Parts: sequence; C-alpha cells; structure tokens
Amino acid sequence: MILYQLQCADGHSFEAWFKDSAAYDRQEKRGEVHCPVCSSSEVGKAIMAPHVASSSKRDANAVETRARQVAREILMAMGQLRKEVEKNCEYVGERFADEARAIHYGEAPERGIYGEASLAEAKSLHEEEIPVRFLGVKAKHKTHN
Repeated sequence: MILYQLQCADGHSFEAWFKDSAAYDRQEKRGEVHCPVCSSSEVGKAIMAPHVASSSKRDANAVETRARQVAREILMAMGQLRKEVEKNCEYVGERFADEARAIHYGEAPERGIYGEASLAEAKSLHEEEIPVRFLGVKAKHKTHN
C-alpha cells in the first residue's frame, strides 16, 4: 500500500491510499480519482515523500487507524459540501432529472439545483453527458400491513 498526498485543480489537499503507484496511475488516467471537497477529477500528486506500509502488525494497525481517520475526514467534507449545496442551490425534489435536463438543454434558467433521482434517472443523465454530482442516497422503506 502507498499513501499519496493529492491536490485538486482548486487547491484542495487530501490523502489517499493505493495498492501501488501503478494503481494510482491507472485510476488517475481513467478520471477515477476525485477531490473529496469539490469532486473535481483534475487531481495530481502534491510534493511529498510517499509512505509505503510494510506488512508488520504495528504498521497494519497504523494503516487501519489512518484509514479510519481519512474516512471520517471524507464524511465531514461530504457533510460540508451538502450544507453548501443546500444553502446555495434550489431544491427541486423528485423533479431533479427533468430540471437538470431542462437546464442543460437551455429550456430552463441556469442555476444550481439539488433533489432526488432514481438510479435509472441518474444513469440516463450520465449517458446524456449532463454534468451532475452524487451527494448521497436516501433509502426508502415500505412497510406492509
């Protein structure tokens, strides 16, 4: 495992673990490495000395502790991002896919929106190359009487 200090085009700095340097290179080339703050895929290695984890039990515990810390930081960043979206964008509820499409094709005024979309709607938006960001899942549970 290798830990890289990464930085996005907007200057956000964050850490990420990869199996090895080749795994990072493959994921970065495919645009799969994203900034946890702004979701940008324009990410590169920041200047640092990479940390390579060895196989000892002590190092494995340190890796697990650091992974938990990074996971907490990502969740905090996602919470902050959600708050910013809710503060600065219009909630359109279940009309999200239709409204995103209307904005994209110039049929509605351009503005930031957020709401809900089914997995099928999200896939359809992606296939139409309509830029949207995924901020979480709301689970629906139906009880039967």
